[in-house]
Amino acid sequence: MTPTYRVCFVCTGNICRSPMAESVFRAHVTRAGLDHLVEVDSAGTGGWHEGDGADPRTVSVLEAAGYEQDHRARQFRASWFDRLDLVIALDAEHLRDLRALAPTPQDAAKIRLLRSYDPAATAAEADVPDPYYGSLDGFEDCLELVEAASPGLLDAVREAVKEHTA
Repeated sequence: MTPTYRVCFVCTGNICRSPMAESVFRAHVTRAGLDHLVEVDSAGTGGWHEGDGADPRTVSVLEAAGYEQDHRARQFRASWFDRLDLVIALDAEHLRDLRALAPTPQDAAKIRLLRSYDPAATAAEADVPDPYYGSLDGFEDCLELVEAASPGLLDAVREAVKEHTA
């Protein structure tokens, strides 16, 4: 059976936050036994890193936490909205960029902030900060935020899959 529900994580360059979120969420989907129904990928709002692997610090943090990743950066395209069910922005700037790119109001309604799925996150903490220009600690912090939001996102996707496949 081919996946029927598609989720794409989006950050700026698709080498730090979004590939991290993709790897973590894919692991959650697999553990939940939904990998045959849910497809998970990622992209960037810009194409500066297209074709590159994930930042070595992202890889290091993911591997240390036991997550697999096999990533090549790519730029998000407006035409993808047709095939995606949920587009997850990693911060408010990505949310704005994606909404501006959405061809229809229905496509714009598919876009959500990742931290909106973390019940402990406040409106002031809605973004996953960009770790790119900082130290490894920023990448570890990023992983913590992604992991905190993943159970809530999984619950939402599980419900959507039930509706989608009913």
